[in-house]
Amino acid sequence: MVQSTISLTNQDILKEEPIELFSPENPTPVETIYLSNIDQAVTFPVETVFFYEVPPSKSSSTLDMAEVVKRAVSEVLLVPYYFMAGRLNFNHETNRLELLCNNAGVLFVSATSTLALKDLGDLSRPNSTFFHLVHRPGLYKSLADTPVTRFGCGGFSLGFMTNHAIFDGKSASEMFHNLASICRGEGLKFGTINNDRTCLKARTPPQIKYPHKEYIKLSKNTLGLATSFTSQKQTSPSPLIFSDKYVHDMFPFSPSMIKSLKETAMTKCSSFEAVVGHIWRARTRAVFEDQEEMSTVFFAVDIRSKVSPPLQNDFAGNAVITAFATAKVNDLVEKPLSFSVEKVKEGRERVTEDYVRSVIDWLEVYKGIPATCKGNFYVSAWWKLPFGELDFGFGKPVHGGPIVSGNDEFVLLLSDGIGGGINVWMGLEKDKMKKFMDYVFDM
Repeated sequence: MVQSTISLTNQDILKEEPIELFSPENPTPVETIYLSNIDQAVTFPVETVFFYEVPPSKSSSTLDMAEVVKRAVSEVLLVPYYFMAGRLNFNHETNRLELLCNNAGVLFVSATSTLALKDLGDLSRPNSTFFHLVHRPGLYKSLADTPVTRFGCGGFSLGFMTNHAIFDGKSASEMFHNLASICRGEGLKFGTINNDRTCLKARTPPQIKYPHKEYIKLSKNTLGLATSFTSQKQTSPSPLIFSDKYVHDMFPFSPSMIKSLKETAMTKCSSFEAVVGHIWRARTRAVFEDQEEMSTVFFAVDIRSKVSPPLQNDFAGNAVITAFATAKVNDLVEKPLSFSVEKVKEGRERVTEDYVRSVIDWLEVYKGIPATCKGNFYVSAWWKLPFGELDFGFGKPVHGGPIVSGNDEFVLLLSDGIGGGINVWMGLEKDKMKKFMDYVFDM
């Protein structure tokens, strides 16, 4: 596919010195928040950026946009979200990560660019150089960073870095909407935040009832790497740093294409199940050579309504677990789409309360992480989250979503911004991407 993006450089974005924003109402004495085993399995940074166009007649109205966001964060948002100004801490006595609400501060950066938004090319396509629009203060030094960049046309971008251990997609989306509502002068949209994650504690003793091949056990060496990011001496490379080994591209699926996939599947299924089943087959054909190997796709399932008692809507932690579908390569390639779609459906239906509790107990014993290795991958359905509705006073974003990660283990499903379509973002090694492009629209 034709690339329609440009590469940003340090010279394109002029950043001011970062400042620290503190919660005006942090608990005293310092509060320590328990992090569940689900939180512990996803302690990595997530970078998101939103772009806003502004009509020429209103371009001057964004001159103080950075100040508006800064005040919104420091004066209002960090009251209920005081924990965002805290830090992750590894407790050697419990051998667990915890969230220390020490009010160490949220980093805020204001920036300008002489470029216009139109100079950035097609914003809907993955562009690794958009990391210039977020702030990387050194690995994992902060739980939340908020850079605001104003472009020469009056348009602007808001970049966020949050740690996945603190929010899942739903709770992060609510935080963003709270911030947008404050910036519009309407105050908090969601007033209560429930940070009590003890409802997702492991049982004593643990009761592991399923094999949980969706997670991989951590050896002592890898456990050290996984938890060492809380140290000031962190030297291992960020998972967000890009490698020339991979190329990234976007594959649009229109509503009519999705409808066609669902009809081809010949079984009642959701758009997610149809698209994931199709992408899984195409990617397996491109990546695997041994027809006898097993190919696995992972995806998140929300457990808010699956546990008893159900988690309330104001729950701020991670309320998703990793589900999976797995099959022999030969079966995926040779059998019709209905086969892979049914496998994805089975993976979602597998997640019952009994299964969720078994996952939590497994993670208590083995301290694992999702098993995205050996050609397997994780699908993240960003298009289901209402990021496209995020209005900071200048209408909806012309594009909003994650900054693509520097590997091939994550496939992102984003809204096409038009209505009903899905843009599939993914990265692969160059030769495998070439093969994938031959298969992905073979419908």
